[in-house]
Amino acid sequence: MEFRTIYITTKNEEEALRIGETLVTERFAACANILPKIKSIYRWQGRIEKDEESVLLLKTRADSVERLIARVKEMHEYTIPCVVSWKIEEGNPDYLDWIEKETSK
Repeated sequence: MEFRTIYITTKNEEEALRIGETLVTERFAACANILPKIKSIYRWQGRIEKDEESVLLLKTRADSVERLIARVKEMHEYTIPCVVSWKIEEGNPDYLDWIEKETSK
C-alpha cells in the first residue's frame, strides 16, 4: 500500500477547517493538519500577489488522491486551488496501518 501527504493552500483557516473536516469525515483522509497563517507570494493573472493563507496537510492512501483532488475542487473557493501530493517513502508502520484503516470505507 502506498501513502501520500496532500498539501493544500486555502484562503483562510476557516476554509481549511471546513475542507479538512469534510475530507476526514468522508474518509478521503485519515488526518488533517492546519497551519493557520502563512505568507504567500505568487503570480496570478499577470500580477504579483502577496497574501496570507492557510495550509492544510492531509494523510491518505495513494489510490484516493485523484478522487480527493476532485472533492477539494468542489469545495474550494479558489478557481485553481493548490492541491499537490507527496509520496510518503517511510514512516511508522503502525501509523501507516492507521491511515489505511481510517481511509477504508
